[in-house]
Amino acid sequence: MPSMAHLSPTFSPLYQQIKTLILQALEAGEWTPGQAIPSEQDLATRFGVSQGTVRKAIDELSSENILLRRQGKGTFVASHHDPRALFRFLRLVPLSGGGAQPVSMPLECWKARAGQEASKNLQVAMGSPLTIIRRLLKFDTKPVVVDEIYLPGEVFQGLSLEMLQDWEGSLYSLFETRFGLRMIRASERIRAVAAERAPAELLGVPEHTPLLSVERVAYTYGDKPVEWRRGLYSTAEHFYLNELS
Repeated sequence: MPSMAHLSPTFSPLYQQIKTLILQALEAGEWTPGQAIPSEQDLATRFGVSQGTVRKAIDELSSENILLRRQGKGTFVASHHDPRALFRFLRLVPLSGGGAQPVSMPLECWKARAGQEASKNLQVAMGSPLTIIRRLLKFDTKPVVVDEIYLPGEVFQGLSLEMLQDWEGSLYSLFETRFGLRMIRASERIRAVAAERAPAELLGVPEHTPLLSVERVAYTYGDKPVEWRRGLYSTAEHFYLNELS
């Protein structure tokens, strides 16, 4: 086995380096959600590379839903306000095949201090301030999801139950508009659980009904975790869709 001194360094392809530079510009707020980015030719000039290299970087960012190509109009920073973005993070599909839009019903919003789990998942110090949201998600007036959402308090200063109740869009569109945060990716852990009394009452199902427990950590630019949520999903009339490619 070769010693560390004889191992060759690993270099990322040029288009990956350009992708990183574009991501850094997005993280710095140079181009905001919904805004067009410069043309491939302009970016090629800026970074001193070929237009094809820039195109390959943008193709990858588009496949990751960070950028959005619009035929004849250019390339735009993806936004949570785009209706197509709604079901990127919400994978519940009605058994009937209908396309009902979910309605968020905030129940509580309070301040707390990070314990061990929150500290680990949000990568904040123990005892750091948190803002916690409890809400119901309804489809056709029927409660389907009860969520408990943990947010870094320093990032979400000013978030209140009144703000949540007044907002008409998705929760992520609120985070984007009011706090300048865009969720780029999320990791989830899913398992089956039996409904305890409190969530069973909120979801309108008998106690001990099988539910899906979905735990998510969502990340913004720079792979920074900014949301940890624990949701209980009633699948009596819905299923969880995950497309693999």
